[in-house]
Amino acid sequence: MSLLHTSRALLSKTSSIARKAATKHNFNVPRSFTNVPTPPDSFKDGKPTLQYARALPKTFASMTNEQILQFAEMQIPEACRECIVRDIMVVDQIEYDDAMKIFKKIAATNRRGMQIYALPFYTGFGAAFTGGILSVPLVFDLNTVNWFNDKFVTAEMPPLEDLERMLEVGSASWSWMEPILGQISFFLLCMQFARSQLQNLGVRPYFNWQRNMRADYLVSQFPQYDAEFLRSYSIIDKIVEPHEMAVSI
Repeated sequence: MSLLHTSRALLSKTSSIARKAATKHNFNVPRSFTNVPTPPDSFKDGKPTLQYARALPKTFASMTNEQILQFAEMQIPEACRECIVRDIMVVDQIEYDDAMKIFKKIAATNRRGMQIYALPFYTGFGAAFTGGILSVPLVFDLNTVNWFNDKFVTAEMPPLEDLERMLEVGSASWSWMEPILGQISFFLLCMQFARSQLQNLGVRPYFNWQRNMRADYLVSQFPQYDAEFLRSYSIIDKIVEPHEMAVSI
């Protein structure tokens, strides 16, 4: 069992302990999100003591290994970063600040080619946005309607006195725009339904493919470090822009 997957067992065990403590109505029973023992004087009347509050970790760098693994299993970017940084410290036998410098190189490597992977998403957005904007003048603007009719339709237009208003123009152009817009709308409706079924199956073909490709590339560039830590960090990295990490120290 991998290190990240062991955190699921820890969470299950912790929940069981918390339920037992609640059943006994003993609010001074120390509770922890990890299997690390909590000092017996950490809580008083169901509330944390000042001494225990002072030990609250305020950065991911100050958290225990167990806490980091649990948050990494939850795909928290800062926790995935910490897993890699601590693995670098062990593998290269260096301190935290030096390991963070290497991590920045890893993060930069993971961003390589990101715009290429994002190109299909940009293309889809651009086509949808442009089509939506152009559909308005193609239906309601007389000059655009006449141009489109001359180039692609060659239908007989009503006399000019019947094209003085925008809605009159739309009525004239609708005879050929209705099949086009209707077919596009039906096509998109079918694609949306198909996409919803893929989501029910947990399938995202292109998104999962590009994410796995990026993760495999990152692992191949840094084979000396833990592959699962690298993959976990790579797959949570956003396509458009990197996640804005919380301070580590």
